[in-house]
Amino acid sequence: MHYLKSNKKKLFVLLIVCICVVSFSYLQAFSVIPKKLTLLEGEEYVYNFQSFYFVNIKADNTGALQLNDKEIEANGNYLELMSPLAFKTQKKGTVNLDFKVFGVIPLKTMQVDIIPSKKLVACGNTVGVKINMNGILVIGVSDVESCAGERIAPAKEGGIRIGDIIYEINGKKLEDINDLIKQIDDSKGQKLDLKYKRGNAVMHTLINPIEGINDKKYHIGLWVRNSTAGIGTMTFYDPESNIFGALGHGITDIDTGLLMPVNSGEVLESNIVAIKRGVQGTPGELKGIFMENKLPMGNIFKNDDFGIYGKLFNSNIKIAKNRLYPIGIRGEVKVGPATILSNIEGNTIEEFDVYIEKVARQSFSGPKGMVVKITDKRLLDTTGGIVQGMSGSPIIQNGKLIGAVTHVLVNDPTRGYGIFIEWMIKNIDGNSNISAEELKVG
Repeated sequence: MHYLKSNKKKLFVLLIVCICVVSFSYLQAFSVIPKKLTLLEGEEYVYNFQSFYFVNIKADNTGALQLNDKEIEANGNYLELMSPLAFKTQKKGTVNLDFKVFGVIPLKTMQVDIIPSKKLVACGNTVGVKINMNGILVIGVSDVESCAGERIAPAKEGGIRIGDIIYEINGKKLEDINDLIKQIDDSKGQKLDLKYKRGNAVMHTLINPIEGINDKKYHIGLWVRNSTAGIGTMTFYDPESNIFGALGHGITDIDTGLLMPVNSGEVLESNIVAIKRGVQGTPGELKGIFMENKLPMGNIFKNDDFGIYGKLFNSNIKIAKNRLYPIGIRGEVKVGPATILSNIEGNTIEEFDVYIEKVARQSFSGPKGMVVKITDKRLLDTTGGIVQGMSGSPIIQNGKLIGAVTHVLVNDPTRGYGIFIEWMIKNIDGNSNISAEELKVG
């Protein structure tokens, strides 16, 4: 009897150990398989996930990717994760790979984005950026003092909040703030039907304009904005399509922090006339002027989390052959020396030494994929490090364009963040057929 109890105890302990080992292995396999992977078209990449699991891998898009030199079958391919796994890209697109342990237990779904393998011109020149919003952004709501001496907040009572974007009034699309003012003036106090956007939701409300006691004009109690302008750095352009990317991060409204949707916009040549040096706790700044006497370099069609995008006019294309670089994806970025291209004086583009201190290896999409430290003595002496206006400065490592500078660390201006170039270039391929005439600002 004692012998049977002892064996049962040993079997129980063995079972617990087996469960722990299997669970640990499952978690280890889950953690080493990335959620997202970006690869270049027509290339082969080898990854070693180092897991003893035998998995079935299915794809929702066949013909774009091979695994270990084999097409992915409809029922999936069975492979050992202990052995290196070779990904061979065949055409651009997105493939979702579904990993199942032993073909039964769900492990992870990995999104593989295949982007065109091309050479881009690394720019580094500062540009003037002007953006007109798609709609009117509400940056404040206020009371209106009526002719009767009452304080009324028509917009607030109608449900309008800071951050809302007004698109239409009484079915008429608003092109600018003057359109909004005219609609309110012409209302003569009659209800206005406002169509606006809050986040991704489109909403309607009715608002009664109030005649103000001071100016005898009608008001609804709003502070608004629909344009912005500033200095930034152009990161690259594609010599095949003339599409450019700049900044490495989106342009947000200074009051609301919201990303500004683009209706129209343009980039202009700029000239750096002064530098406010960065010190600990206070970011520096490149101070430049727009070359208003010259025609715009190009137009802007998009503003998102990864930068601004547009198309250069043919007359402004000056290909610098010595700055034509292949793309370096995240897996090729290493901790170590690199350089940036930046324009800190006049309109001269120079190369400066930096050191990449940290590279985010997790499935990360955003403007803070790497930590960059300025090591170039002349740049440190001139600017103190990374300053406002340098956002978008291209980062070069091992002869490849790998990213762009995006943010400075306020407490240490010698250091800042950079975005991987793979996140920026995803926005250029689908817009390569847009003509300069289609983008022309009216």
